[in-house]
Amino acid sequence: MKARYYILTLILFWAGQLFAQDAKFTATVSKTTIGTGEQFELTFSLSGDGGNFVAPDLGMFQLLSGPNVSNSMEFFNGKATSSSTISYILAPIREGATTIGAASVIVNGRKLSSNPIHLTIVKGKPVSRRSQNPDADGNTKDLSKSLFLRAIIDKDNVYQGQQITVTYRIYTRVDILQSQVNKFPDLTGFWNEEIKPTQPAQFRVENYKGITYNVADVKQIILFPEHAGNITIDPFEMTFLTRVQQSPRNFMDQFFGGNAQEVNYKAKSLPVTVHVKPLPTTGKPDSFAGAVGSFNIEASIDKSRLKANESLNYKVKVTGAGNIKLLKNLNTVFPADFEKYDPKIQDTVNERVSGVSGSRIYNYLLIPRHHGDFTIDPIKFSYFNPNTGRYVSLTTPSFPIKVDKGLNETSVTALTDADKQDISIQNKDIRYIKISGAELSKDGEQFYGSFTYYLLLLLGPVLCVAALVYRNQVRKNNSDLAMVKSRRAGKVAAKHLAIAQKELQAQNTSGFYEAVFKGMYGYLSDKLNINYADLDRATIAAALKAKSLNEGLVSQLLETLDLCEMARYAPVTHISAQEVFDKAKGIINAIENEI
Repeated sequence: MKARYYILTLILFWAGQLFAQDAKFTATVSKTTIGTGEQFELTFSLSGDGGNFVAPDLGMFQLLSGPNVSNSMEFFNGKATSSSTISYILAPIREGATTIGAASVIVNGRKLSSNPIHLTIVKGKPVSRRSQNPDADGNTKDLSKSLFLRAIIDKDNVYQGQQITVTYRIYTRVDILQSQVNKFPDLTGFWNEEIKPTQPAQFRVENYKGITYNVADVKQIILFPEHAGNITIDPFEMTFLTRVQQSPRNFMDQFFGGNAQEVNYKAKSLPVTVHVKPLPTTGKPDSFAGAVGSFNIEASIDKSRLKANESLNYKVKVTGAGNIKLLKNLNTVFPADFEKYDPKIQDTVNERVSGVSGSRIYNYLLIPRHHGDFTIDPIKFSYFNPNTGRYVSLTTPSFPIKVDKGLNETSVTALTDADKQDISIQNKDIRYIKISGAELSKDGEQFYGSFTYYLLLLLGPVLCVAALVYRNQVRKNNSDLAMVKSRRAGKVAAKHLAIAQKELQAQNTSGFYEAVFKGMYGYLSDKLNINYADLDRATIAAALKAKSLNEGLVSQLLETLDLCEMARYAPVTHISAQEVFDKAKGIINAIENEI
């Protein structure tokens, strides 16, 4: 028994190691001991895809630049890996020990936090928290009139479950250089569905309170109130880097149109309150299960006559606009002799500014167990229409079913458990007593519990470890980009030579020599790890000699390169194109054998 527990522990341990997350979110600084007024860089690095970045409090520093965002993506062995960095240029204001708190980001629905950083601030040059421009603070205050966020809802007095569309919109009269979302609203009290934009946000002109602004919709969300009462939509917060035009300080500034200053400005929308009315109890039908909107229902069957123990598909489709994703299972009643399984639900939903609309299909699998004439009763479906303030009840038609006698009908009993998930086909309900000689074995001779059993059980974790070691070795080999390019140089050159051969067969001389020239230069760039633009005769010769390549082979290579370059501009008659092709191919093969 102990051996079983040891093997199970090994399996769980290695399974946890193999499924560990690879995403990392770290914070670094260019230096940890800094003088007041001295610049340093704070960088947050994320390996993987993430969003909803929330920066730590940087109030103890003077923000000189940032946030500066950089994204990159690399491809190795057909797999894409992405990384992102967000950096700030800061200057400490006061002396003493301080700590930069953790930033956070959401990766695959999981919140990651960066490491806190401890800094020592020593005496340096004095720094004022005020901007060097005396008008900066005033201009920041004035920005609230020229740059702000609004949360706009299409209705503020609704019923419980009635859909609302909230739009977060930027209003600006200044130039926005960069923007960053600081905080998304929690939307507590609502079930929400985000409207996915089909294109990036586009600015347009809008007149608000008699003033013309450039506006753009940042985010649009469809909300469904979950309870009655007054529910508040939290503010949406963003940080903007803007270019603000300052009043001219002298004649030159006045002549050239004044001077501009880059200002970081935080903006947030005002909270919005929605009054949610409870659904009326008067006229509420028994079949109502929470559907709010405008809907229609239809039902169908794939056959009306079948044999006992054969399957029947019963499909119900609900279409319309409203909280269609929140619909509960339908109240269906089937004949007692029908075996019923949980429905397979298929949603086809569109999220638009006008709201959520689409359809939900319930597919029921039914199996009649006895012959006879049966009827599938109608389904009663009710919903509340907020436009009219009334409940609406719909009914599907009934379906008569003719069931003929099938094979082994008398040995099968109908099951009415509604929680079954899969079908189990039974040949017999009761098996006959076996009277022939049974094959018996002694205790300890069975495969279960034998040495071979435990050996095979242990083989799984061992293979997992081997796969993990192999994966790490492959990653290590591919981490050196120069080595990877060197190994693949021959394949890349072969592709160019194949193109050259096609040009040769097509008697395109200029295209042939150009393909050979590009193939050899690209091969040397990858093989020697030298930038393509930095390659010349002297560089190539020096690099090949540094790798102890035969001098005669180096001379042949340089002659071939000169020949290809000359042939691109003037005809070559002392050697045929086929000879040049064979010579180039032979030189590449020779270099591959020696290096």
